[in-house]
Amino acid sequence: MIITDIKARTVPDTRGRPTIETTLTAGELSATASVPSGKSTGSHEAFELRDSDNGSVEQAIENVQFEIARELATRDFSSADELDAFLIELDGTPNKSRLGANTLLSVSIAAQRLFAQADGVPLWKAIATRAGTTPGAPRLYVNMMNGGVHADFKLPFQEYILVVEGAPSEALAVARQAFARLGETLGDVPMGDEGGYAPTLSAIEQPFELLAGLVKEFPGTSVAIDAAASELFKDGSYQLLGKSYSAEELTTIYGSIAAKYHLHSIEDPFDEESADDFTRLTEKLGGKILIVGDDLTVTNPARIADAIARKEINAVLIKPNQIGTVKEAIAAVQATYGAGWAAIASHRSGETDDTFIADFAYGVGAHGIKAGGLGQKERLEKYERLLAIEREAKTV
Repeated sequence: MIITDIKARTVPDTRGRPTIETTLTAGELSATASVPSGKSTGSHEAFELRDSDNGSVEQAIENVQFEIARELATRDFSSADELDAFLIELDGTPNKSRLGANTLLSVSIAAQRLFAQADGVPLWKAIATRAGTTPGAPRLYVNMMNGGVHADFKLPFQEYILVVEGAPSEALAVARQAFARLGETLGDVPMGDEGGYAPTLSAIEQPFELLAGLVKEFPGTSVAIDAAASELFKDGSYQLLGKSYSAEELTTIYGSIAAKYHLHSIEDPFDEESADDFTRLTEKLGGKILIVGDDLTVTNPARIADAIARKEINAVLIKPNQIGTVKEAIAAVQATYGAGWAAIASHRSGETDDTFIADFAYGVGAHGIKAGGLGQKERLEKYERLLAIEREAKTV
């Protein structure tokens, strides 16, 4: 495939911040991709390129339209893997710090779409073929309540999630009912960054009590949290609702909550540099629930390999913008599956209307997909894409 034209522009994410959108053209085929941005980010994530003066992405756009466009125009790529490998080599840094992970990913996703079009197959199926995975519908990890940095710490943990089992059409219907019911219970409260409710509650167990009520009312659901504990870690201890907790005390809290509320998973339970604490918690709870690495592993196959060796977790969150190309995100999934662990595909707090993550989750047969709450259009579009994929899968 020869890329005949490449253009990039600025689009706003859900927080109103600028991000990059790239369109690739190959003859009569054309594909576009935009890249999300995280607010609660791991320090080991690939480098997001932003202009130093105002946080815009003009340099990223220039990188696409000049250097990358010039280099792509001289080559004929036989696969999306080959194109991604070329992008990685072109950047030439371990963390995409020269051209920017956001820059490269906008090209990488658009290229994946182009190759799917050229092969005449749905995007999710092209991803499955590329990854060597069995496609399948992920569980919906629906963000019901936002806390942490996504809601000015009105709740201690960052995400309070309802996990919904079943086919997307059935699961989304249940999620809508549960989300509406929680809204009725909470009353007039604001929305957080990820489209979930952001109430102010004064006790650690209060949000879990609310979700436990939903689990009782709606069969086939369970509770999960993203603690985002790196954001809670200050001066050697974890700060929750004005109190300090050691890692050992936090482990006890997790154990109590997991037992009382039958948790499905806990994401980032400790600071990203506290690997030993992850290992101890996984040894204690990993036989019953998923202990998920995000800031710990940042969709990086090398860091996932380290986590495997140390038995730190038993599930990995997959965010393509943490690593910079679809090729590397697929490698992260393959490493995760190689350990017998679960993979959960995820959006970011600053989202766009790009629904790639839904196709990615379905294509790799992810255990679940985090696409946010139901209070923002950009989150709903990803769930709606899963419904379309469900229909497509019956005809392919």
